[in-house]
Amino acid sequence: MKDIFGEHFTRYDSWYDRNRFAYLSELKAIKKVLPKRGKGLEIGVGTGRFAAPLGIKYGIDPSKNMLKIAGRRGVNVRKCSGEKLPFKKGTFDYLAIIVTLSFVRDPGKVIKEAARVLKKNGRIIIGIVDKESFLGKFYQRKKGAFYKRAKFLSVDEVKGMLKEAGFGSCSFYQTISVLPNEMKSIEKPKKGFGKGGFVVTAAEKR
Repeated sequence: MKDIFGEHFTRYDSWYDRNRFAYLSELKAIKKVLPKRGKGLEIGVGTGRFAAPLGIKYGIDPSKNMLKIAGRRGVNVRKCSGEKLPFKKGTFDYLAIIVTLSFVRDPGKVIKEAARVLKKNGRIIIGIVDKESFLGKFYQRKKGAFYKRAKFLSVDEVKGMLKEAGFGSCSFYQTISVLPNEMKSIEKPKKGFGKGGFVVTAAEKR
């Protein structure tokens, strides 16, 4: 896949400033399931917009330009793909994959690699723009540089991949009830899925 994020990394990063309330709402939803301690990794760390404020110390990404910014934000970064992580089995206590699954070649393989590097009972946190939501349907109609390359996923598809990789005990939080550029305040995350455009799924490695 063409490195569209590497080419447009400043445009990507500025989205979070332009859509501040959506960004802060997503962070708030992730915090509902994020462990308060332990060694964490973000797959697809990008510019560190999630890892840095969430206290996730390690991140990987295939984009050198994105990693430079994440490094400046205090994240320990490695250049690689999510399908082949350069870490030993059972290295991490928890792992986050925020939006990244829609842009990888093989999301199921990425989740299996996540399971490999997680400790037993380690937690995986996956954030997606739900394909079935109003926001997912809106983005699927857009032809922008990023959206036209995305393969949006539904919550049920993520659940299936998690089960296949050996995860159980899923929990869900959702947020963003209007288009990001229309938001006037931070939204409180709600349990479940089906209404919010952004859904966070947390599961434990069995």
